[in-house]
Amino acid sequence: MHGDTGGAVLHSATTALSVPSVIRLRRYIRVPYRRRVPLTRAALMRRDGHHCAYCGKRAETIDHVIPRSRGGAHVWENVVASCKPCNHRKADRLLDELGWKLNVTPAVPRGLHWRLINGEHHGDPQWAPYMARMAA
Repeated sequence: MHGDTGGAVLHSATTALSVPSVIRLRRYIRVPYRRRVPLTRAALMRRDGHHCAYCGKRAETIDHVIPRSRGGAHVWENVVASCKPCNHRKADRLLDELGWKLNVTPAVPRGLHWRLINGEHHGDPQWAPYMARMAA
């Protein structure tokens, strides 16, 4: 579908074929299961856009909205990206105790692209237009 002039070439005895960097799937057979996307640090940062859920600055850590020490679970709906100062200030307290509010509502990421690329951007910039269509 998308040829890469600088990409790999397959050779046979009589023919040389360039390997496309993007191919289009014409038929897809849906797998009948609904497994949740695994909660990893990289996927969480991608979901939150590497922004702190409390102040909006660049996030370096993850934080449990309801601390695990107070019965909070390690699930998508309870974990957000956080900057180090906010994470340290919040510690093991609840948002109500600090008078804070979340800038985003934590949720499970949805969409096939989270499973296909494991929540990470593919390294090839030629994929960008195709991945944007898939995410929509």
